[in-house]
Amino acid sequence: MLADASATGRPPAPEELDARRAVGERAAGAGYGLRGLIGAHLAATRTALGGRLAPDHLLAVVEQAVDAFAEGYERAHGPAAHREAAARREFVDDLLLGGGDPGRLGERAARFGLDPLRAHAVAVARGPAPYEDGGPEQRRLQSALTGRFGDRDFLIATKDGRLVCVAPGGRDDIPVRFARLAHAESEGRGLVALGRPHPGAGGAAASYAEALDALGVAHRLGLGGPLLRAADLLVFPVLTRDRAAMAELVLAALGPLRAGRGGAAPLLDTLTAYFDSGCVAAEAARRLNLSVRALTYRLERIHRLTGTDPGDPVQRYTLQTAVIGARLLDWPARPL
Repeated sequence: MLADASATGRPPAPEELDARRAVGERAAGAGYGLRGLIGAHLAATRTALGGRLAPDHLLAVVEQAVDAFAEGYERAHGPAAHREAAARREFVDDLLLGGGDPGRLGERAARFGLDPLRAHAVAVARGPAPYEDGGPEQRRLQSALTGRFGDRDFLIATKDGRLVCVAPGGRDDIPVRFARLAHAESEGRGLVALGRPHPGAGGAAASYAEALDALGVAHRLGLGGPLLRAADLLVFPVLTRDRAAMAELVLAALGPLRAGRGGAAPLLDTLTAYFDSGCVAAEAARRLNLSVRALTYRLERIHRLTGTDPGDPVQRYTLQTAVIGARLLDWPARPL
């Protein structure tokens, strides 16, 4: 199929894909594991290419062939496949939410390719649209990671419309690769957060919670990817741990901005751009599509309203902390 596609450039014919489905059904009946079979497909692809870079149309052929093979494999399993999928979903829920008996969780972890004795880190990918369990995006990432790292040590799943990768704590290369693939899959519109490694039966759940928190912080602060590490964002949960104190700081430091023309939001955006650009007025003006003179006027207006000078190194810290707090608390869109 690859040789023909390479020579003619045409996509696989329907009967060729039907043949791959039939091969998948026979492989399932013979008791072969799907991960290993997909790995064999990818290895055969590399052999056929002979070390050459594959053009896009050949990669599309491989994707269609593997997808048809997997479809036939899953169809052959029938009710058994449904039971296996249900058991896997239950395991993923217990693993990520910390439910179930710890001893039993360890037994099931080994069944699904994870070593229960190791610490684990969890990466969570948020796409522009919810990911479907067993959908094409998940299958493509599974195939790519299996082809590179084998079929053990990591788990790819979906949870609440997000893609999840559970990997050993010492294998940073796996979640990093997962993040790059997920970012490419979303055409740069997605984001991946990685929790810190944690040991024990509840380690994956703790790492998963950190990754979700990091995604929330990234959304509120407008942080980009493709990969955000929870370890690099620990200061933000600390800032909002005492929500009442942070709300008091925001209102005290930034509340006077509500008297500005258009309310607090435009001046808060000005401070955000100014601090994000390292307090370089020219760069902040460019980000806001303003002239430097207009930006300087806004900063002077902020100084007059708040009594705090954004350009003063000592006074700047209070304003910058309040700006971060406002973004985390979604003020002024949400009253405090």
